[in-house]
This record gives sequence, structure tokens and C-alpha cells, in this order.
Amino acid sequence: MTITGTNLNQATAVRFGTALAPAFTVVSASQITATTPAGTGTVLVTVTTPGGTSNGVGFSYVSAPAPVLSGASPAQGPAAGGTTVTLTGSGFTGATAVRFGSTNASSFTVVSPTQITAVAPPGAAGPVPITVTGPGGTSNGVTYTYVAGPVLSGVSPAQGPVSGGTTVTLTGSGFTGATAVRFGSVPAVSFTVVSSTQITAVAPPGAAGPVQIIVTGPGGASNGVTYFYVGLPTLGAVTPGQGPTSGGTPVTLTGTNLLGATAVKFGTVAATSFTVVSDIQINAVAPPGAAGPVQVTVTTPGGTSNGVTYLYVAVPTLTSAVPGQGPLGGGNTVTLFGTGLTTASAVHFGSTLAAFTVVSDNWVTATAPAGSAGAVNVTVTTEGGTSNAVTYARVAGPGI
Repeated sequence: MTITGTNLNQATAVRFGTALAPAFTVVSASQITATTPAGTGTVLVTVTTPGGTSNGVGFSYVSAPAPVLSGASPAQGPAAGGTTVTLTGSGFTGATAVRFGSTNASSFTVVSPTQITAVAPPGAAGPVPITVTGPGGTSNGVTYTYVAGPVLSGVSPAQGPVSGGTTVTLTGSGFTGATAVRFGSVPAVSFTVVSSTQITAVAPPGAAGPVQIIVTGPGGASNGVTYFYVGLPTLGAVTPGQGPTSGGTPVTLTGTNLLGATAVKFGTVAATSFTVVSDIQINAVAPPGAAGPVQVTVTTPGGTSNGVTYLYVAVPTLTSAVPGQGPLGGGNTVTLFGTGLTTASAVHFGSTLAAFTVVSDNWVTATAPAGSAGAVNVTVTTEGGTSNAVTYARVAGPGI
């Protein structure tokens, strides 16, 4: 108890009635703290100094039972303190102290003779007894456990699409009893505490860019680890837009959000190879494919892009050259019949290039170049490759 008055600084004794206080401390000339001796009824408290014995002030011994504790809820909280704990039991009227171990509660309120709310002070990780002190003495203890906060050390994978849905594995410590996992300010779609060192969580949707993943448990909130939301890739063009069915054509893909690409596909077939040049460009080599159009797509951690059309062009075929012969000086028109001639880029008579006109996919006209007498192979080259050969013969003119 605290005794206040004047000229107390040289106190030699504190008495409760005729009984000496077991211990006392002179705080100042106007204050003494003293431990009450056992007693009953109402007695006068006096202080003796070299100047004599003071007047007396009344102090009443109350024959109340010591408080009894039956429970604490919640029974655990972070080592940083601050948790409001509800204590239940009996004999709480007039409670003068609530302690967590040897440390006084940050604050407490006597709600009723059977309930107290108290704010836990900071404490070291581990269990401590909570006790309540009242006029009748100090209660039994009930256990309260200070829990160390969770600590995050890693997340894998560390990125995923803005649409969410990626299952990530969080590693660290202190995950037991985790109550929340958040990506930035957004709760995970779901999470599972695998062990005290591992949690699996499903990422919610989010805006493109980095967020901090945080785990909350009985011990408080963890540090954050970075998770990147990656925007969905988009493709705008593929150049060139066609090539032979044999594959091998280098193409340039342009678009957005192409960094981190994990696959480039021509239809369902993976590119022979690809290189991510920048966020807006990928260079790829077309694989072999069947004649006709396919959709080229790019896959990144942000998902799979829209498709852009790439045309596989079949190797051209020739069936005939009409007429099949002509003069040594050339200059005559030769009609070449076949298939797949639309994209013709060259016509050769032997090794000599000829002027030509594409009439249709099945028909090309060419001007025969001059040459020596005899047969030569005529071929047509297109985006699909070089055709088979048909024979054209140069014939010497008659002489007399």
C-alpha cells in the first residue's frame, strides 16, 4: 500500500495498529510504500521517525476470499503484447492487479465479480501464468502462451497471372495456427498449413506488378515476401506470316508482356527454338507443319496470348510445260501447270532465271530464256520451297 503525508523521509517504522509492517520503502518526504502485516478489523496506520510518531489513518482488513481463475480467452497472443484477454472466475471485486508472469497487465477492467478484461503486456515467447490480486490475496494461475510471430523466407513460384489461381508454396517458420494469408491487401483464395514451416496458398486476382505476401497467426503478422502479378501476353503480328511445311523459317513475333515466355507454339506444336528479345519481341523458328493456317501463341507466367495466323505453304508441284520446246534464242511464252504456284518467287530454266507471271495457283506463264540446244529442267520456287522439275527442250532452227 502507499502512505502519503509529510516529513516521512527518515521513517524508522511503519505500524498497522501494533503490528510492524514486514517491509516498507521511503519513496520521498511525502510518500512511503509498505507491505501490510496480517491482521483483522480496522487499525490505525502510523509512521515513526526521529521526530516522533505520526497521527494514524484507518486501514480495514477485509475477510474476503482470494480471487479464483478458471479460464483465459484467448489463451495465447503475440510476444509484442496488446491482446485483450477475458479472464473468468470468481472473487474479482476490488482486484488491484493482473499479472502475466511477473509483469503487470498493460491495463485491466473489472467487468463483474466473475469477469475481468486485461491487455497482455509484451513478453518472451512461451507460457506464463496469469494471476489476479485482490483484497483477499492472489489467485491461482491460468496459462497464457506468448507466441512468436510467423517469419517468411520464400515463395515459389514467385509470379503468376493477374487472373490469380496460382498455387504457391510459402516457406518460413511459426506457421502453426495461421489465421490469414494475404497478397497485398487481398486474402488468398484458400490456404493450407502443411507444417510449422510450410503453407500452400492460392493467389487471388491482382493488378500487374509486385505485392507483398504476409501470413498472420496468433503471434502477429509476418514480414512480407514479394510476388509478381504478370500481365497476360498479347501478340500483334508474326513476320513473315508464312513459310514451308518443312519448317525452319525464322519469324519475329511482336506484342506486349512477352518477358518470361516459357513456350511458343505454332498450332499445338512447339517452336523449334525461340529467344525473348524484349517485352515486345520474340524471335522464333517455325517447326514443320501441315499445309494451311495455324495460330501462333506465346505462354508466359501471365498466361497464354491470343493467336496470330501463320500460313504453312506446301511445296509447289509442276505437271507440264506447254509448249515443251522452243528456239535456241528463247523469247517464247511457256505455260507451266501445277499446284501451289500462288506465291511463286522464281522460275528457272536450268540455272537461268526467267521472267514470269502468276496467273493462278495452278498456272504460271514464263518467258523462255536463250540457251544451247537440248533439254533443261524447269522449276518454280515459292514460299513452300522449290518444285519438282519438268523438261523443256531448246531446238536449233532448220538450215539449208
